[in-house]
Amino acid sequence: MLTYDVRIWSVRSRPSKSSPFQLRWRVGTQIHYDVFANFALADGRRSELMSAVRKGEQFDSESGLPASELRERKSPSWYEHACAYALMKWPRAAAKHRAGIAEALTTVTLVLVSSGKAKPDRALLRRTLRTWAFQMERTEGGVVARKDARTMSDEESAALAWVARNSLKMSELGTSERMRAALTALSLKLDGTAAADNTFRRKRTTFNNALRYAVERDLLTANPLSRIDWEPPDTDDEVDFRYVPDPGLARALIQAVRLQGVRGEHLEAFFGCIYYAATRPSEAAALGETGCVLPDEEDEEAWGELILSESRPEVGSGWTDDGQPFEKRGLKRRARKATRSVPIPPVFVRMLREHIRTYGTAPDGRLFRAVGGGRVRSTEYTEVWQAAREEVLSAEELKTPLADVPYCLRQAGISLWIKAGVDPVEAAMRAGHSVAVLFRFYAKILRGVQDRANELISQALADQEG
Repeated sequence: MLTYDVRIWSVRSRPSKSSPFQLRWRVGTQIHYDVFANFALADGRRSELMSAVRKGEQFDSESGLPASELRERKSPSWYEHACAYALMKWPRAAAKHRAGIAEALTTVTLVLVSSGKAKPDRALLRRTLRTWAFQMERTEGGVVARKDARTMSDEESAALAWVARNSLKMSELGTSERMRAALTALSLKLDGTAAADNTFRRKRTTFNNALRYAVERDLLTANPLSRIDWEPPDTDDEVDFRYVPDPGLARALIQAVRLQGVRGEHLEAFFGCIYYAATRPSEAAALGETGCVLPDEEDEEAWGELILSESRPEVGSGWTDDGQPFEKRGLKRRARKATRSVPIPPVFVRMLREHIRTYGTAPDGRLFRAVGGGRVRSTEYTEVWQAAREEVLSAEELKTPLADVPYCLRQAGISLWIKAGVDPVEAAMRAGHSVAVLFRFYAKILRGVQDRANELISQALADQEG
């Protein structure tokens, strides 16, 4: 029990050749003492205890130590705390978030170590920390770290043992030097170049939350990150529109997808979802027939609507509860049962109708599926996409990032809306973005729209004055 009721007596002699001096003090009702080889040592210890009293520290009645000293002695290592934090977060975290937590903790843990000898290979350390220390499994006894549920190789065991030996104590993390080293590591990619702003922010949030959890556990008195004035290296989050396909190229690529045999024909409407409705690939993978509101077939120029309600982001099977390589979840950054309405143009209405007529749906109603009926894997649709690029782009264009990944179709679709004059708030709502995110990533296009709007306002003012 912690108390302010402390009394410290003077150093006294005792009949001992090895330890002739004794220091006694009382904490609450408990008497404590320590013995020393000379008076200077005993008096120095008395000064330390008196200093803690003058600072207004509480003392622990059981050990007799000031609270700060007790915390120091009991302080676990950062590695031990990081494992505890990952375990605490696992049950309620989404699979993608679990993987993100593990990645951030791995990055920080590799920095918060002493300069121990015989350091294992860095790639081995990263892999072992991420997939053994910070990845969990459900067992009969509950959720435990994978390292505690399975047998690791000797190399992996040695790597984690090295981290455990050399990880800094929590009580050693409070220095500016340590915090800045951790933040620098979080701001860089593996090749040493600056990470994207949103990547850094996501990882920093994990680190900050882990430190807050340390305060909650009484391992730290305050979060040391809150007093660090630090900015990551500048990066540009805006989409590089040099490599976003224009409408003509987007259509040509989708048509080229259709020419990639039966698999390409099946995936044509999948890529159409990403372009014409600006869905994320994970949202298109989860789209079911019930989410497609199509007009009467006789009206070829009528618009339809997609009601998006689910996402199936791809993630390793080790991060999901059911062992699947993807997770069934709601829309990104929305309530679990929230939906998003996206109007779709007639060209895509026809494409969807043809897809449903030709391929039907999976047993659970999904429009797009792998050969075995499961989720369309990214490896599958990326392979088809790269084949389409090779058909459409020139040899020089293939060497650039032009339309390098299927996600660029979403960027192309959103860009088309903005250039067409769609209100930014409406464009953000259809895309499932916040307006702030839309302005951050599509600022260049939006500035052009604002210039046109300014011209219209100027013309209206001139007409009024005339």
